[in-house]
Order: sequence, then C-alpha cells, then structure tokens
Amino acid sequence: MKKTLIASAIAAATFSGSVLAQESNLPTVYGNIQYAGVYSDIKDGPNGLEHRDNGSTLGFTHDHMITPDLEGFFKIEMDRLGADDIDSRDSFRIDEAYIGVRGDNLGQLWIGSDDSTYERAVTVISEYYEAADLSIGAPYTTGEGDLVQYMSPSFGGLSLWAAVEVNGKSDSQNTTGDNEFPYQLAAVYTTGMFELAAAIDSNDNSVGDNENTYGVRGTANLDALSLTAEFHTRDEAYDLYGVQGIYTLGANRFALSYERAEDDNSSDAMDTITLQALHNLSDNMYVYVEGYLGGGDDVYGYNAIDTDGDGENDAFADYSDEASVAAVGAVYYF
Repeated sequence: MKKTLIASAIAAATFSGSVLAQESNLPTVYGNIQYAGVYSDIKDGPNGLEHRDNGSTLGFTHDHMITPDLEGFFKIEMDRLGADDIDSRDSFRIDEAYIGVRGDNLGQLWIGSDDSTYERAVTVISEYYEAADLSIGAPYTTGEGDLVQYMSPSFGGLSLWAAVEVNGKSDSQNTTGDNEFPYQLAAVYTTGMFELAAAIDSNDNSVGDNENTYGVRGTANLDALSLTAEFHTRDEAYDLYGVQGIYTLGANRFALSYERAEDDNSSDAMDTITLQALHNLSDNMYVYVEGYLGGGDDVYGYNAIDTDGDGENDAFADYSDEASVAAVGAVYYF
C-alpha cells in the first residue's frame, strides 16, 4: 500500500494517545492491518486473483522536551507482517526508523530511514492509492535509508527542505562501490488554498547515467475538492505527467487520476487511469475499491525468463500493450 492516505489517519491515532504516553514516558504504539483482494489482467497474457496483506505495519513513536524551544523525537515502524497467511515467509522489516530534533525556530532535523524529501514534496499521485499496482513512479533513485534530512521553519509560507543519503563503500545498497552522497533539495510554498512545490534529486547513486531529476507539483484545496498536477523529468530517462482530483463527501472519498510517462530514448509511452472510492466506516476503519487501466507500447511483461544463465529471472519473453487491475480492500488502524 502507498503511504499517503493512511498517514494522516495514523497521525491522528498517534496524537490521540500521546497524552497517556507522555504521562508514563512510554512510547506511543500504533499500527494497522490491511487486506486486499486484487484481480489483475494482462491483455493476451495471464490473469488472476490474489488475497494479500497490502502493507500492514506496527510502529512506535516518542517525543520529549529537551528545552522549552526544542523537542526530541523518534519513530520506528515495521512492515511485511504477512498478515494474510499464518505460514507466511514474510518477515518483519524496518520501514522507517529515525531520531531527530525540532523547534519553531530551528525547523526539523532528523537522521535515519524515512520517506525522502523528493517524495514528500512533489510525488503525491503515485503515493496516494492503496493497491497502486499500475501507478507510475517518478524517475529518481535516491533511497529512503541512510538519510539526513532537514525542513526549515515557514518563512511567510515558504519552507526549504534538504536531504543527503550517506552511502559508503560497504553499504549493501551502494551500486557503484564508491562513497556516494546523493542529495535532494525542495521548496514548498503554501498560501491559503494553494500549495506549490519544486524539488531536485541528484541521482548520484545510479549506475551510469546520474542525470538530475526535477519535479514540480501544484495542489489546490477547494473545500471538498482537491486538485493536483505533477511533472517530473530526467534526461536520458523519461518524463512523467500526472493530474488528480479528490472529492470528499461526508464519510466518502472519490479520487480520479491520469498519469503518462514518455521515454526519452524512444517514442514509447505508457499511461494509467486510476479510480478510487473509499468509505470511512468509523474513526478506525475504512474500506475501498480501486480500478486501474494501463496502456502503452509493449510495457507489460509476462513469462519471465533467465537470459544470462545465473538462475534468476531477469527479463520477459512476451509483452502486452494493455493491463488492468481491480482491487477491494479494508484497513483497520489504531
């Protein structure tokens, strides 16, 4: 599951338990169970139905006052719970783990594993949906681990963000074998109902091409209607365009989006239309249905094959120009 939608719900649940946690000086515990039934179909290729754990998590947070103007905090969150299968081979994995300090004058400084600066600033549409099977991600490579991140206070609505990934020679995620320090920069401006953001990713941990990724986003919150537009580009990779509308009606939420990626090295392109309807059953539970329709130039591969004889599937024998996904799911969080 993508994180954006449930994040605000978890934040609310975490806040509601913060008074008790602070009184006892114990961490706040939060979590969620997510189940989804997903039917996927590749035109002229395979199709099938699966029931899956869609991203269940368990986490702990804590904060305390260091001085009257400075607060210390930490968070650790685990996923891959494998809640759909008692015999699942999925194992707990650290998804987020960081410590930091924040204050009205300082802003926020933290270190560890977390959503990256580029993702939080300008990547909204592909992170919004629950199943997200055909969502198209932005072309950036800086990861979510080994990060040192900073967010400035707001200066008349403008906040400046930065991140650097400390990726040493011995790091298992290092792709070049050299010391690497890929960075991200962002500026987010909020005024009234509008929010504008721009960001850059240096992609310095890429093998070969490490051209910068540039992204911009604009969001307008018009009472019950929210509209977002995004653009991401990376030379020698692809350009991504996306638009989304979200309408809230009481306990119901409806979302519609269109994403299109165009390859810089060919005339190939792919696009995805996504529709979601979500209903909040209570303060701790919601259900949803989602539909995805994807098209492109032979971009959906199937019949995996081992091309280099190393025993690992690394290519596909066949490709299709159309795929679709339908998902229905439920989430309980506390």
